[in-house]
Amino acid sequence: MATLRHDPDYKPRGVVEWFEYRLPIFSFVNGVVGVYPTPRNLNYWWNFGSIAGVCLLVQIITGIVLAMHYTPQVTLAFDSVEHIMRDVNYGWLLRYAHAVGASMFFVVTYIHIMRGLYYGSYKSPREVLWWLGVIILLLMMATAFMGYVLPWGQMSFWGATVITNLFSAIPLVGPDIVTWLWGGFAVDNPTLNRFFSLHYLLPFVIVGVVVLHIWALHRFGSSNPLGVEVKRPEDTIPFHPYYTVKDTLGFAVFFLVFAWFVFFSPNSLGHPDNYTPANPMVTPPHIVPEWYFLPFYAILRAIPNKLGGVVAMFGSILVMFFLPWIDKSPVRSATYRPIYKIMFWAFLADCILLGYAGSQTPDWGQIIAYCTTDAECKASTAWTVIHIPKWLDFLPRIMVSGIATLYYFLHFVLLWAITKYRIETPLPVPESITHAVLKDYP
Repeated sequence: MATLRHDPDYKPRGVVEWFEYRLPIFSFVNGVVGVYPTPRNLNYWWNFGSIAGVCLLVQIITGIVLAMHYTPQVTLAFDSVEHIMRDVNYGWLLRYAHAVGASMFFVVTYIHIMRGLYYGSYKSPREVLWWLGVIILLLMMATAFMGYVLPWGQMSFWGATVITNLFSAIPLVGPDIVTWLWGGFAVDNPTLNRFFSLHYLLPFVIVGVVVLHIWALHRFGSSNPLGVEVKRPEDTIPFHPYYTVKDTLGFAVFFLVFAWFVFFSPNSLGHPDNYTPANPMVTPPHIVPEWYFLPFYAILRAIPNKLGGVVAMFGSILVMFFLPWIDKSPVRSATYRPIYKIMFWAFLADCILLGYAGSQTPDWGQIIAYCTTDAECKASTAWTVIHIPKWLDFLPRIMVSGIATLYYFLHFVLLWAITKYRIETPLPVPESITHAVLKDYP
């Protein structure tokens, strides 16, 4: 690789130019953010990528300060959190900002993903960009789960017990994996220490993947609502000042919502049982994870077989990796795909339904219940009750979460079918971004 030689006659003008000559950081930032050519038709849905970066920064800063006062020991963890809330200067603000920030991070990320699904941002040549986004989501889930365990409340302890036990469903090596995760034969002090270490480390891993994500984004540029590639210079405008102003407005609205939760309703996104110390001798009546895990929790419980539920839960995320090849339509944006547009909104409604189902008791929403005695039939809350012989008691209960789980995976099958066999007839796509934006002007 050729390198520039030092010019002994070069005379920098000012401190900035002196520093830039030795480390061209300012020109790099200007190329990445300032003069970076961006499609001229991006709307506010494209703000959420930048907002997600701000959320990550908030989580790292508040997390580092909280770690200075937290004690990862089972007999002291809960009290150390109370110490942060009551004794540390503005500790309550740091703790609430970190806890609410996790929820806001997932809200922004889910919207960002749904925007990508609607506008086909996963299609060629942006497959690697999409993969890195899914990897970021998986890392966020792992980080959030481990962080939820750290306060060592009732729901923290039992959530860790339930979720780590899922790995025991893996044939042959499952029990060994669980023992390795626990650091022993039960969820105890070694488990808390491991989760604390990983919870502190993983956000920096996420930063690394985010850098790759941005790198992949700049390789082919941002997608846009039309799904049309940039064809000429007039299709783009500089990122600054046009989109920095737009992002600033998005940040302002986001922080208004964020501040409302932090100052007026910080505990509304948590579970009341997590405000009592962990007690391995008392099982909560209803063990539920944080709200952002509820759709996947509903999928897990919808399958009567433990291994099948684990496979379905992880499969619901991993299927996203194959989406660029599942969707074979040459048109990206759902704006010009009438069938896919309906499917997208149905899929979004299904995800919301799964989230609600995950928050309810396991027997919620039974459509058909099979009972073997008259007492069972009378006690059932199902919409339809069928009395069967006792030897047929193995039949599964048909629940709303089961139907919602079935449709979740059916969505991808239908998407492949309608695009593979050209069932959908897309609407005409504009010739270029400029043509669509300036169609009413000379």
